[in-house]
Amino acid sequence: MSAARTACYIGIGSNLGDARANVERAIERLKQLPDTTLGAQSSLFRTAPIDAGGDDYINAVVRIDTALPPQELLQALQAIELDFGRERPFPNAPRTLDLDIELYGQQIISTPALTVPHPRMTQRAFVLIPLLQIDPLVTIPGLGPAHTFVPRVAGQAIQRV
Repeated sequence: MSAARTACYIGIGSNLGDARANVERAIERLKQLPDTTLGAQSSLFRTAPIDAGGDDYINAVVRIDTALPPQELLQALQAIELDFGRERPFPNAPRTLDLDIELYGQQIISTPALTVPHPRMTQRAFVLIPLLQIDPLVTIPGLGPAHTFVPRVAGQAIQRV
């Protein structure tokens, strides 16, 4: 008997190297996680960096259904980032790949290593727009329907690619 699975939403972004290929390859890697299936994926979107310089980002959000506990999922995502050459020289630095757990079911998680829902997801068009594309009725635990936060990000340029 397999373990129960939780629907999780993962934000994906890249603005170094071939950003589009990095995001597409990352989605393929997410499909290979143990005890995990890809449930849905958004379109790819181009966005300008927020609170940072550098090239535009290519972003997407996917829903995975996983039996991995939150901490194991985080470790798996960080391992994929490292495989893509991710470095963290300073906050908001350009990156070859960024994988964030935006939502882990309806759980609210607050540990030194992981905060879910992602603390800035309601402030970022590059998370909200792709998230709502794949699940227009998604709710953010403790905060309410995701679509209610769209007016807050209306000034952020986001373009489907």
